Amino acid sequence: MTATMPLPGNSANTFLTHLFGTGLKDDRYVVEKFRALVNGEIRRAAEPVPAKGRSRRKTPFPTATLKAVREMRPARNEIIICTGTRSRGGVQYWGSVSAGLFCDRRQRG
Repeated sequence: MTATMPLPGNSANTFLTHLFGTGLKDDRYVVEKFRALVNGEIRRAAEPVPAKGRSRRKTPFPTATLKAVREMRPARNEIIICTGTRSRGGVQYWGSVSAGLFCDRRQRG
């Protein structure tokens, strides 16, 4: 048995935006991506494989410009966190499923 959830069509772009710290003030941002699983866990999305001879620990997170950060759109089960390199402020984008926007949270009992 599969559980279904009513979701908007392909043309909808519903997500939650959360500004933290000073918001979008820097010109460069460190981008981290996470996936929300069905069981409620949140895990880091797979990063690109580092070049040969370099350890995974020393590979830096990808960076993006202010324009690219403003144009980012998460998938339904994705969370994108962009943190400024200088001010430590930034933005979080939560997809509709990962933010629980379409969940029916009635308690039974």
